[in-house]
Amino acid sequence: MHRLWLITGALAGLVAVGLSAWAAHGLPARLDPARMAAVQNALTMQGWHALALLIAGLMAERGRRLANFAAAAFLAGMILFCGAVWLSALMGQSFGPIAPSGGMLLMLGWALLAVAAAKR
Repeated sequence: MHRLWLITGALAGLVAVGLSAWAAHGLPARLDPARMAAVQNALTMQGWHALALLIAGLMAERGRRLANFAAAAFLAGMILFCGAVWLSALMGQSFGPIAPSGGMLLMLGWALLAVAAAKR
């Protein structure tokens, strides 16, 4: 299972870099400053959580079972939070509780990662 987290973490980082380039060069003319700020927030969160997925994958490889749950929370949270923020910025409409739910999953992932690191 740890390979899945390592692969998805690496791919999430790859996508974050690509989207950052697009956001820097292709979006400013299309979006107002508030929407650009939302895009930057989504990119920042995706980049950090791509690294978190890699860390969780490495911990899972060492037998930390909770790290698998942390990684799953990171992946689901990243998809929900970043996806909802991106869609909201691009489409100009709210997606209700999707982004906050994703944010809660991201926080759960960090809590699970902390517990996995504390356990022997």
